[in-house]
Amino acid sequence: MDSKNKTLLVLFYVLLKSGGMVLAQNSPIDFETGGYGATWTWTVFENGNNPSLEIVTNPNTGGINSSATVAKFTALQAGQPWAGCESLHGSDIGTFSLDATNSTLKIMVYKTVISDIGLKFVIPSSGSLGEIKVANTLTNTWEELTFDFSSHIGLLEAIGIDQIVVFPDFDLGGRTQENIIYFDNISFYSNSVGTDNRNEILPQRFTLHQNFPNPFNPSTNIGYELPEDGLVNITIYNITGRHISTLVSSHQNAGYKSTQWNATNDSGEPVGAGLYLYRIEADNFVQTKKMILLK
Repeated sequence: MDSKNKTLLVLFYVLLKSGGMVLAQNSPIDFETGGYGATWTWTVFENGNNPSLEIVTNPNTGGINSSATVAKFTALQAGQPWAGCESLHGSDIGTFSLDATNSTLKIMVYKTVISDIGLKFVIPSSGSLGEIKVANTLTNTWEELTFDFSSHIGLLEAIGIDQIVVFPDFDLGGRTQENIIYFDNISFYSNSVGTDNRNEILPQRFTLHQNFPNPFNPSTNIGYELPEDGLVNITIYNITGRHISTLVSSHQNAGYKSTQWNATNDSGEPVGAGLYLYRIEADNFVQTKKMILLK
């Protein structure tokens, strides 16, 4: 199978798994009753006899984390340095793609040793771009760590993500003892680090994202970024360059935007399957991308 067909196969699978819709990640993962994480199906791997991930009472509510319950991971001395836990594909974290609004992750950790924490995303085919690791700097107190996944935006393995993997004690030097790691409040933010309100962060440049899902039927979403206010036009063409539909033609404020195409022309009539082009014009920025409509 050549690389083009392999890519299409993965995208078809993502489309089927997501029901043809773009879903947001289930977050924050706070391990609280009624929240996300506590009732998920977490699988522990490469950790000796793989003791289960536990949901326990917060060992220290006096610091930056006042949550009632948190996750507890016991990293066994006999376990591998990359021992960790992973959510169930699909229903736990949901299905989503990394973009400028969610490519920074923050996690609170409480550790007795200094070592790396690793985070990784996986798509339904088990494809992944690998983990990003950040070490804690404090022990015996809660600390918030930040992970920047912005370099993954637009790559195949960052589209249709449906699993998160946590490596709580990633120490290639090897453990000399059993380590207890607590973690909590895994949250998604824009790729401008250091803020708790993504709506206050503006894009640094004009960007047109690849539509998702792609291939698609019956609708697809198109994301774009505006670093400044101005007139925006987003237009659909067929492969011969004939105008099909105008999705956006208005003055818009700066920010992270999206629009949807439901595979119809300007008269509301369905169009046939095939390759289509979508084009953005904003200020002096012009860009065109391709997408595939299935029937």
